[in-house]
Amino acid sequence: MDSTKFKAAICQIRTELDQRETMEKAGRMVREAAENGANVVCLPEMFNCPYSRDYFRRYAHLGHEDAVREMSGWARENGIVLIGGSLPETEGEKLYNTCFVFDEDGKQIAKHRKVHLFDVDIPGMRFHESHTFTPGEDITVFDTRYGRFGVAICFDVRFPELFRAMAKRGAKMIFLPAQFNMKTGPAHWDLSLRMRAVDNEVFFAGAAAARYEGFAYECWGHSAFIDPYGVVLSKCDEKERILYAEIDLSRVETVREQLPTFNRLREDVYPVAK
Repeated sequence: MDSTKFKAAICQIRTELDQRETMEKAGRMVREAAENGANVVCLPEMFNCPYSRDYFRRYAHLGHEDAVREMSGWARENGIVLIGGSLPETEGEKLYNTCFVFDEDGKQIAKHRKVHLFDVDIPGMRFHESHTFTPGEDITVFDTRYGRFGVAICFDVRFPELFRAMAKRGAKMIFLPAQFNMKTGPAHWDLSLRMRAVDNEVFFAGAAAARYEGFAYECWGHSAFIDPYGVVLSKCDEKERILYAEIDLSRVETVREQLPTFNRLREDVYPVAK
């Protein structure tokens, strides 16, 4: 492993209705982030597919393989670790909401299928991802030259056990491609990111999509980087932009020594997944 210090970036992109247009824009944003010194770049959930049941299967029929190859090229050409947001992945008759991760050589080093599907019925909103997607079954951590990372997707963040398991498996920073909406976003987005960071004393990156005003599903946006003490390192509004943060993973151990909640889990009293 090399230095624990690196620059991270979130490309808060607005997904267009034309997939080719979105992919070209995403490629430009990834390149700009790398040119500005980012070593690790993260895209949002469903970054290349409008977040709507009207589009999931339609875009899945275009196939995910070309997008995966393109993302691999972005990672290789820019010499970065790329957390590829998520996109509709097909496997036989099944459809998954999947994040692909690539190293600096463009090699795929991880794949996370959204474990907890967004099925809600709240005032003013009813949405059931399970009508379209199959849930994933894996806890996803992966090694980079900077240290071990974890990745989950959007609604996963509401299930703290998943993030405890990633931290127990050595993840020092967790990336969350997401699309919180205009109801849950104002209420729970910042709170959820900071809670999961503080719970496990890890760095946390919430990579939201930019808002598409007037679209059927409007994303809250407000991407953010959080440190292991729950401090917001950087955040943005709902507009399309690239967000940066300087990360030093050695701070994880510093915080755990100063406030040793994670290091003093009572696993003799309650089981903790590993």
